[in-house]
Amino acid sequence: MKPPTVILAVDDVARSAKFYQDVFGWPVRMDAGVIVELELPGGGGLAMYLRSGFARNVDAAAEAVARPPVGDAGVTGTELYVPRDDLEATLGRLNDAGARLLSPLSRRDWGDEAAYFADPDGNVVAVARPWPAARLSAPAGGRP
Repeated sequence: MKPPTVILAVDDVARSAKFYQDVFGWPVRMDAGVIVELELPGGGGLAMYLRSGFARNVDAAAEAVARPPVGDAGVTGTELYVPRDDLEATLGRLNDAGARLLSPLSRRDWGDEAAYFADPDGNVVAVARPWPAARLSAPAGGRP
């Protein structure tokens, strides 16, 4: 069975696909104009689907498909959590691609250090790696 594909409703497919390619380097698996699917490590996918086409698939008006509130503070209820070995380089690429910083890199309660950004459509993108102290102090078979 093929791994799942996460589909994001977006206003500009080309802009969104370029954002994720520039930041993560994921190759295009399929480009049908109104939807572009990128191949993720492990075989899963991330697709950016034009909001109006996404709405048609779920029998909704395009206006009914959630957009973040107007302004720099808005985000959708979607989060893409991406583990990275090259975290500092990824942070630089997110900044270069114009991602909006939501929460700076810091240690999180679950044992990772993570930073949170918004993509061009307000979807939340978190990049993370295990916190070194958590790896060193974890008891055998469990979390610290």
